[in-house]
Formats: sequence, C-alpha cells, structure tokens
Amino acid sequence: MAPADLTLLNLNLLYVRYLEGVDRELHVPLGCLYLTRALEDAGFSVDFRDYQLNAFAEPFAVERIVEYLADPAPVIGFSVMANLLPFALLAMKGVKERYPDRFLVLGGVGSKAVEEQIMTRFPWVDAIAVGEGERTGPEMMRALKEGGDLGAVRGLVVRGPGGAVRRTPPRERIRDLDAIPFPAFDKVDLSRYQGYGLMSTRGCPYPCTFCSVAPVWDHDSTFRSVDNIVAEMRHLHQRAGVKMFLFQDEFFVCNKTKVLAFCRKLRETGLPVMWKAFGRVDLTDREMMDAMAGAGCVELRFGIESGSDRLLQLVKKGFTAEQAIARVSEAVTVFPRVDAFYMWGFPFETMDDFHQTVFQMVMLRTMGARILPSMLCLLPQTELFRENRDRYPLDFSPTLFPEYMITGHEISHLSHFQVAPAHRPIYEFIQANPDIFPGFFHMDLANNILPKLKILKKFGFYPEDREDTSGTESCGAHSPRTTAGPGLATRVADEAAG
Repeated sequence: MAPADLTLLNLNLLYVRYLEGVDRELHVPLGCLYLTRALEDAGFSVDFRDYQLNAFAEPFAVERIVEYLADPAPVIGFSVMANLLPFALLAMKGVKERYPDRFLVLGGVGSKAVEEQIMTRFPWVDAIAVGEGERTGPEMMRALKEGGDLGAVRGLVVRGPGGAVRRTPPRERIRDLDAIPFPAFDKVDLSRYQGYGLMSTRGCPYPCTFCSVAPVWDHDSTFRSVDNIVAEMRHLHQRAGVKMFLFQDEFFVCNKTKVLAFCRKLRETGLPVMWKAFGRVDLTDREMMDAMAGAGCVELRFGIESGSDRLLQLVKKGFTAEQAIARVSEAVTVFPRVDAFYMWGFPFETMDDFHQTVFQMVMLRTMGARILPSMLCLLPQTELFRENRDRYPLDFSPTLFPEYMITGHEISHLSHFQVAPAHRPIYEFIQANPDIFPGFFHMDLANNILPKLKILKKFGFYPEDREDTSGTESCGAHSPRTTAGPGLATRVADEAAG
C-alpha cells in the first residue's frame, strides 16, 4: 500500500473523569470525515485516526498522542474544539519534536479568532485552516505536494518569507451543500460509535452575543435539500442500522416550509428511525411540532438562555421570556422529551435577572421539561467576550470551569473539579495564555459566578457531591445519547469547519 499523503487526527472528544470512573461518548466525527472525502476525491490518500477510539488508560498525555501518531504521513492535520485546544497545541509540540520534518496543520473550530496569536506564539504549528475545509484542504495539499505557494491558498493562516504570520484571503462559503459528498463513512467502523449526528444547515444568522458557533460561519447560513438529508439518513440506516439521529446544527428549524417538507419526505420513505433536533421558540409552532413528532422526532431542544427580558435583549436573543414559556409548555405535550437550555454567569446579569431565570427554570421543570443550565463560556470569537473583556476581571479557578470547557484532564466532583498533579502543567499553560484560552476563565468569579452557583445548587440544578445523582437528568447539547455525566450539560459543536 502506498504511503498516505496526510494523517488526519480527530481530537474532538467528550470525556468526563469522575472519582469512580470515566464517562465518554463516541460520536461519528463528521467534520473530519467530510474533509477526508473531499481530499480523497481530489486524489490524495488520507490516513484517518480517531483519538476517540484510543485505548490508553491515560489518554491526556503528550506521549500518548505521539504514540498514537506513529509513522505519520508527511502532513499531519489536527482537528480540535476549544476545550482541547491547549492539549492539542502541547501535543503538536511533542509530535514536531518527534517528527521535525512533518508539516503540522491545525483545523477545527478551536482556534477561531486566535489564529494569529497561536501561530506567533507556538512555532511548531505550521499552518491553521480557517473555515470550510472541503475546498481549502485539497488546494493546500496540492501546494504542499507540488512546492507551491501556501500564501496563494485561500482560507489559511501561514508564515510568509522571514517567518511573518499572514492570513490569506477568506474562502467563499460553499452555497450548494448538496454538492458536497457524504462524509467518508467507509473510513470508520460505524458500529463502534454511539452517536450519529447530521448537519442539515451550516451557519446561523442570529446575532446572540454569547454564541461561539454562529461566528464560525460568519452568521451566514447555507442549507441542504430535504432529499439530500433523507438520503444520508437512509444510507446510515441501511449501512449501519442507525435508528437514532441528532441534527447537530442549531438552525434545523430554519423555516416552517422546509421542516414540514422534511417531515413529509421522511414519512414517505418509511424509514424506522427516530431523531432529535434544536429549535427556536419564535420559529416553532404547534403544526410544525405535530409534524415533527409524527415523523419520528422524540426530542426537541430549545436554547432559552434567560428568564429575564432585559437580559434576553442584551444578548440579542430575539424573543421574550413569555414566548419561551408558551412554546415549551406546548412542546411538552407533543414530544417525549423537551430540553430547555439556559446560560448563566453573564457579568451584566443582575441578581434580579438571575432570579427571574431560576424562577422560569423551576416553572418549566414542573411542566416536565428537562432543564440544562450551563455556565457562560467566554470564547474569543463571541461579541460578548470582545465587548466585555476589559470591563470585568478575568478570573481563573482550578476547581470550576464552564461545561463547554471540560477537557478530561480534571476529575469531576459534579459541582466542582479537582486537578491531579500530573495535569497541572496543562492549566499552567492555560493561565499563561488567557487571550488564547479565555473559555477557561470567568468574569468576576467572586461577585458574579459563585453567588449564582450557590443558588443553582439550592434548587438542585447543580447537585452537591454528597447527593445521590443517579436520577439526575442531563446531557451534552450536541450529543445524540440520552445522558452524559450526572449534572453536566456540555455544549460543543462538531462542525465541518477547518
């Protein structure tokens, strides 16, 4: 067999460590498989390795990554989200030391908005891919293989002559998503995975100031056709017997006509499948929800974020608390499960705002909705972080991180974390680079975060460690599984970007 042109490593993991064991989820790595298909269709050989499948007792050690990447191709790509960006960067350093002649490319959504800082500070990173990779990847590989100028490839951050970091012009978005082939499912053993996600759209047009996903796509939405989506569901059902899907994009409910057409088409196929999706309370109505339930939707997830109209306006959510209550109270009569996601810890969130939110959470919980609060995560691409980073103190706590940023290094005690001595260097690395890793920090820990956490514990939304959590309902926001770690509501996005 001829050697591969590129080794692509998936470092997107959901891994939570508890005193009594580990909770991990295996998700089909859509972004990497989309990229793999594009590269192989362009004539390049891809050696794809999914680190979710590692069997190491301690996976979060640099030497384990180096071992996992034994005998790599001349180009090595690392796909990572923000939570494992610190570990990925240190791992890339170890790989470069072991294989100094390899060209290391960082991809995925983790480096969004801090690409230049990474390239300037960490010389072992040779390039960063920005945006959709299906066009950039093959062009980059062609330039590397033929000795071309990487500076002429759109959608990269590279080093020019003399080592100066430069960002090439942005690549135009792919408008026709149906033209993108299905992910390279043949590169993995689908039976080994627990979660099967789908992307019906790319990008969300809404301007929510705290959102880290919409900026990845520049608040620009593109769509797949109903026929194309259903064809992928049929393919996965026939190939691997998949019976449960999660639409991972937060803009599945983009318009009523499209949703009704999808439900009608899926019913016509007779596929015996179920699915879960995200919705917006202001874009969803009873007719749509009835159609979704009739087509196999068993769970609808709403990002409500706050019970305070003042705060909803400040974060540009686009609907009112009254609308949220009305829609969720209706949805619980239609679907077996309804999730209501809330964000807390906004630095400008008064205690009155927060109490309104807690009141609404309690109310919807009594109606039968599953309430999933998550701490505000300060990712660098968000409007909220950019506008407030100089207004409030940025604090680091080694025992408390936003759910977004759980890495697997720490030991979870449900309401707080414990850092093992062996993993302290990773957090020292984070603290030394707060501008690159702000998601691990809080705005005003003492006066904003801790008082609110105390109230959430009081109402049972963050169980105390001494409590029995066997019945605690929670799950990862983009996870197709029913549950994740007790008391945990992680929000991560497995995008095809980068």
